[in-house]
Amino acid sequence: GFFMKNEKRCPKCNSTDIIKVPDNLCNKIQAKWPMLSMVVLHRYVCCNCGFSEEWVDTDELQILKETI
Repeated sequence: GFFMKNEKRCPKCNSTDIIKVPDNLCNKIQAKWPMLSMVVLHRYVCCNCGFSEEWVDTDELQILKETI
């Protein structure tokens, strides 16, 4: 399969009308380690059907594993 962040195409309806939601506090997970750091969720939304995907950068995955 393909993913919205890489292919810029919706896996549900095949539309290319994809937006990346700007980073803000709604797109972050508060981690307890390191001291109250924030892990950014990169959100992609299909403007045709509303399907969305969220991605965390691979360098921040360890922070989540140790926090949650």
